[in-house]
Amino acid sequence: MITPADDFPIHQLARPIADIGTERNFYDRYFFNGYSSKENIFFGAALCVYPSLNIMDAAFTLAVDGIQHNLRASRILKGDQLNTEVGPIKVKVIEPLNKITLEIDSDEYAIKANITFERRFEFMQEPNMTLFNGNRKIMDSCRMTQHGSWVGTINFNGKVIEIDKKEYLGTRDRSWGIRPVGLPDPQPIVPMELPQFFWLWAPVNFEDCSSHIYFVDDKEGNSDYAFAKIQYANEDVSNFVTIEKQIQFKEKSRRIKSLELKLISDSSDQHEFTIKPIYNIFMCGLGYMHPEWGHGHYKGEFATHYDQYNLSEDIEDPPYLHIQSICDVSYKTFDENKSGRGVLEQLLIGPHKPSGFKDLLDKP
Repeated sequence: MITPADDFPIHQLARPIADIGTERNFYDRYFFNGYSSKENIFFGAALCVYPSLNIMDAAFTLAVDGIQHNLRASRILKGDQLNTEVGPIKVKVIEPLNKITLEIDSDEYAIKANITFERRFEFMQEPNMTLFNGNRKIMDSCRMTQHGSWVGTINFNGKVIEIDKKEYLGTRDRSWGIRPVGLPDPQPIVPMELPQFFWLWAPVNFEDCSSHIYFVDDKEGNSDYAFAKIQYANEDVSNFVTIEKQIQFKEKSRRIKSLELKLISDSSDQHEFTIKPIYNIFMCGLGYMHPEWGHGHYKGEFATHYDQYNLSEDIEDPPYLHIQSICDVSYKTFDENKSGRGVLEQLLIGPHKPSGFKDLLDKP
């Protein structure tokens, strides 16, 4: 089981790096998003290793002119976690925790990119998230999230998009642990229960600070996990002891029209956010919930795939439930007001009493 990774001083157990224990659903993922502060242009990427499945897969999505273009790739891992390249999609760590490059090179689908994420603020380590279905652990993940700027070029169908770091901001995360990947479990927990997952994730960039807020609610509307931080250019950080949200949904929809947040800091200061979506992109373009190109699906020795979505058509059924909304955000405290841009990721499945959701996918 010795692999190239074993030649680096990164071991934490008396086992080769390839040995992650008995958990088939172990994963280790890069995720990125980026967006223009002036135009409706969005891009995102994911690359993930599944050691127990012996698979590495990756995806790149570009939303421009109202169309979301998705490039996907998968290969057999062959035990080499350090070779972070899946066909036309490559992730290169230039300076750990500070600078990372994403390269796309596909003549077949006329997509090329060489863009670099540069940190604006230090990584934030989130509280570990552990979720159960009955007595079976289905998620146990560690995640670091970082806000930054992008620089480089994207070339699609002969059109060159110049990515200027003053205009293109975004967020990346690194997560690893256990979550559902590959084929579903052939023997689910009994008795069968209605699935429920209420997830909101709102990383936002402002001129001189950034915010990071998320919620995981149970069916009664209680937040099993709620997290909020603001990072400032002078390296100060605001932590919060009270996090309240008020959601306005589009009519007969699970899509959010606006999200109001009220945060009370550990120094008793009040911070208020108003988050308003502008347009959505579908996370199935990056593999999330995709029926054929889902994370960790075996596609053979090597395979690629391209498809596209019309963003004017918002299908609120699987696999299009999971979205990231690009948002304009206003933020105010007792002495200042700021405007910024970020995303509001939404995955709302099953009951949620405060929202009026009673069934799996009802839209009251």
